[in-house]
Amino acid sequence: MKRPNKYVAIWAVIASMLFLTSALPSAYGLEFPMTTSIVIEPENKSLAAQDLPLESVGALYGSIELAATPVGSMFSSDMALVSSISHQVEMARTIFGAKKVTKAIMAEEFGFNDAQFSCINSLWTKESHWNYKAHNYRSGAHGIAQALPADKMSVIATDWRSNPVTQIRWGLRYITMRYDTPCKAWSHFKSRHYY
Repeated sequence: MKRPNKYVAIWAVIASMLFLTSALPSAYGLEFPMTTSIVIEPENKSLAAQDLPLESVGALYGSIELAATPVGSMFSSDMALVSSISHQVEMARTIFGAKKVTKAIMAEEFGFNDAQFSCINSLWTKESHWNYKAHNYRSGAHGIAQALPADKMSVIATDWRSNPVTQIRWGLRYITMRYDTPCKAWSHFKSRHYY
């Protein structure tokens, strides 16, 4: 019987340890993928690949003046957008970050003030303690806003299990559609213990 090479055995142990540490379960023993996918489509048809001059395509691969070309400027702005979204998602994985992201979305996209943020802070603290992994086994509600059923959040994005920003956006959309404002939703919650 041939003995395995000691380096092969060591690498096998290291690889299995890396696999085990990367496959951590999420809250309450549920396994959710921790990935976010973003699809960026060109904003106008003139930037499609067949419409670009050869010099611009060449610039994408070799020019130092990349941002000065039509392709380069589109590429640069898309990369900045992806970076910003990625940073926002990572920040929202903490309680402080989730509150900061929510406050910014409320102000920029819905025009809500600090009083409305105070109401949503109270509401989502009661519901999930701002934990994007929160899951209620009795009801099936999930996430920061405790969507029920949880897969309703897929109207925003399919990464609702692991993306706190998707959960926040869904929660704000739900509140504005059903109650108009976070304070009205909080008032309803205080009287009926659900919203």
